[in-house]
Amino acid sequence: MSHKLIDHSPDIKKLRNEGYEVEIIGNYLLIHSIPYLNSEKMQALGTLVTNVSIANNSVVKPNTHVIHFKGEFPCNIDGKIIDQLKHASNKKILTEGVVVDYSFSNKPATGYSDYYHKVTQYVKIISAPARYFDKNVTAQTYKKIQVDEEHSVLNYSDTNSSKAEIDFVNQKLKELKIGVIGLGGTGSYILDLVAKTLVREIHLFDGDDFLQHNAFRAPGAPSQEDLQEAISKVEYFKRIYSKMHNQITTHELFLNEANVGLLKGLDFVFVCIDKSEVKKCIFKKLEDLNIPFIDTGIGVSRVEDSLLGMVRTTTSLNGNRSHVWNGRISFAEDEDGDYSSNIQIAEINSLNAALAVIKWKKLFGFYNDLEGELHSTYSINVNHLQNNDSPT
Repeated sequence: MSHKLIDHSPDIKKLRNEGYEVEIIGNYLLIHSIPYLNSEKMQALGTLVTNVSIANNSVVKPNTHVIHFKGEFPCNIDGKIIDQLKHASNKKILTEGVVVDYSFSNKPATGYSDYYHKVTQYVKIISAPARYFDKNVTAQTYKKIQVDEEHSVLNYSDTNSSKAEIDFVNQKLKELKIGVIGLGGTGSYILDLVAKTLVREIHLFDGDDFLQHNAFRAPGAPSQEDLQEAISKVEYFKRIYSKMHNQITTHELFLNEANVGLLKGLDFVFVCIDKSEVKKCIFKKLEDLNIPFIDTGIGVSRVEDSLLGMVRTTTSLNGNRSHVWNGRISFAEDEDGDYSSNIQIAEINSLNAALAVIKWKKLFGFYNDLEGELHSTYSINVNHLQNNDSPT
């Protein structure tokens, strides 16, 4: 969350101006040095933490009355915990650098009107017992918190993650440089999903133009004017997703032996093309560079008056490469053999992309992974997902 945004938030700015120790980390508001009594009736200092709700690039009314606390559970003057605060007792990482011990729940009849109201109400409850013994204790220390404005790859705050308290999980992806080779149906949906993460860079590789048929197997809804412009796929998708993620680099070309070295420096690559000889070249280079990758594939065919087919997700990791060359991926000129019509449908492309992105996130600890499969296929007509090839 930008500190400039906070400067335009009257309620949070008021907290700072009145001497509260205000700090912003990610999408969380922290108020330090809150005096309280512990179970031994000794004075201690804690930190209140709340997520910040943002809409239309402005701080809005809090979306929850619950607040987090770092410290021991605050107690009354008799050393017993303050019951009116009880909510949950579990140590939790909210985001990088923010660990809390408890969450408190105290809701006024009409809720909290703003963050000044929310913070000061909790401070009043938590600090009252400490002030009973010493009228001079206060959370209004006027101590300034040194802040470093952090550059974000996102153009606006991911309040969806802070609301769900999974910012810390998102941080696992933040240093990655990702490549997407092929911006057809599956590749464009992969971009749609990856652009919503904190990855450091996204590199797009495709030499084709964005044409009318592409509109029916890609995310979004291009206008007739967009189609008439006939710009390259990489430029078309960059225009859309750079509105959200500001580190997208385009490579308007087809990869081959001469330029495949452009993949050097990437941390992970999604391969979403069907030309076999080019795919071999890319795979060999990625293996030489020790870059893990996922190759995607769909095969859909017409059977009388309906369609059937499959979706494939194949993962190649350092030390686990052989299955890629031993039958899991066909390198015949027509990759899917029976599926020469190259039928692509938006929901099948998006499913292929979703499975690939889920697998990628598993590899980096975002999702829990019990199977560790390196190859999976989803069969449409029997609605069956099969895992194969466990890592060695």
